[in-house]
Amino acid sequence: MTRKRRPAASQINLFPVSAHFRRIRPEKNEWRFYSLSIQPELFGGAVLVRQWGRIGTRGTQRLDLHPDEGAAVNALADQVVIRRRRGYTPA
Repeated sequence: MTRKRRPAASQINLFPVSAHFRRIRPEKNEWRFYSLSIQPELFGGAVLVRQWGRIGTRGTQRLDLHPDEGAAVNALADQVVIRRRRGYTPA
């Protein structure tokens, strides 16, 4: 009788300031990445930088403005949940 190995559990930092994901499905010719990071804003707020696209390209970038770093961390956590639900794995 052979036992199946469970994949190692991945854990996210308590308050991450960046996250990097990828979704690779060769049968669908899909090689995607998704990157999130929090950057300080010039006027005291924080920016959630979202970048996504095909691996090997620059991809597309979007900047989401937030009033403080706490709000940006919450938005990053929400995006992590969404990306995991869509099949992305930590890179």
